[in-house]
Amino acid sequence: MFLVVGLGNIGKQYEHTRHNVGFDIIDLIGDRYNIPISREKFKGMYGEGNISGKKVTLLKPSTYMNLSGESVREVTNFYKIKNENIIVVYDDISLDVGRLRIRSQGSAGGHNGIKNIIANLGTDIFSRIKIGVGQPKGELVSHVLGKFSADDSEKLKEVFKAGVDAVENIISTGIIESMNRFNGFKI
Repeated sequence: MFLVVGLGNIGKQYEHTRHNVGFDIIDLIGDRYNIPISREKFKGMYGEGNISGKKVTLLKPSTYMNLSGESVREVTNFYKIKNENIIVVYDDISLDVGRLRIRSQGSAGGHNGIKNIIANLGTDIFSRIKIGVGQPKGELVSHVLGKFSADDSEKLKEVFKAGVDAVENIISTGIIESMNRFNGFKI
């Protein structure tokens, strides 16, 4: 079984902000594979289905970004999911809009949601799909909680499609092949 987690903040005011790209991609995955994210448990909203013939749980933690690890830990403990079968999708300010990068492990890189997941799982070994949201020109918080420009929103449509494809690819062929295929992706 795979767990695919999209990071974000709950609430109307956060919808489609830079910090919520993980939620947006989880919604697109749910749409593509007919997996409704409508069940409430594990400190989040989730749905279960199949991708590439493998059982998958899609999760949107409702703990707010900085406590996302609590939700991830509850699901992984309940279903006994191996760390190698966890995929986390989230925003990355070190990548330009129009880029994505896949990693199999590593530090949190200053991202509080990832830092909390590492703390709750007790390991940094889990797959990550980082979606570029660009460097802030001013304050970090207002940048990540802000909306995308019209130009950036157009780029994101392609990046989000690639993000959904990358999740499927990790599940079907593994992390190494997926890194080789998608880490050069740029709009």
